[in-house]
Amino acid sequence: MRMLFVTPTRALLVGLLLAAGGCAYLKPQPTPILPPDELYTQGEQELGRRKYYEAREPFRKITERHPNSAWAPRARFLIGEAYYREAEFEKAIKEFETFLSFYPRHEIADLVQYRLAMAYYDQLKPIEQDQGLTAKALEQFKKLVKEYPDSRYATDALAKIDICRGKLAQKEVWVATYYFNQGNPSAARQRLEFVLKEYPRTLVIPETLYTLAEVNFAEGKKREATDLLRQLASDYGFTEWGKRAVQRLNGQR
Repeated sequence: MRMLFVTPTRALLVGLLLAAGGCAYLKPQPTPILPPDELYTQGEQELGRRKYYEAREPFRKITERHPNSAWAPRARFLIGEAYYREAEFEKAIKEFETFLSFYPRHEIADLVQYRLAMAYYDQLKPIEQDQGLTAKALEQFKKLVKEYPDSRYATDALAKIDICRGKLAQKEVWVATYYFNQGNPSAARQRLEFVLKEYPRTLVIPETLYTLAEVNFAEGKKREATDLLRQLASDYGFTEWGKRAVQRLNGQR
């Protein structure tokens, strides 16, 4: 009978091979790529629980691993929606803009456009502050009405267009009043005449007419000032500024 002798070197090599083979069983198995419908369901569930970070993860996996699936557009929108609900408006805006660049005629494109406009609208500042966000919201609401006139969101967009225009007009009058009080009636005139031209159907028109009349008085243009006060008293006599105009006219007699 022939004996098999194992040298120490060979024994060490065999041991290493066995150990390596055993380690293969210990390595974590690769994470399976879930189908897009399952990922979408996961994301919706987390979104419903208001776990916005956790919701975005499965939606991102859809856009990255299943970009050509029917689930990808809605997943991309819901990434932005999760940011929007979290008041992370800049990130939401970026996601909504990306969606619209990829899917401008998708069946939910009007909803995405509406959310994009609302992401600006929800950040509107007081009149005393910069109104750049108001202008952007106005632009996006106008785009919604133009691009998707039959959208269910068009009616609300039109109402918010009026609100945005009103805030922009108020800002102009606020600045004009500041200039006038600082002794610069010519700068105030430019702002007020701009409001009358660009925002003729806003609620700030009575105040605009009254302030412009005061500018005319300050510049020695009494006839023009009186004509404005008469127009104000006739057309807007029910407003505070119309009543002031009546008192101003009676004071001249």
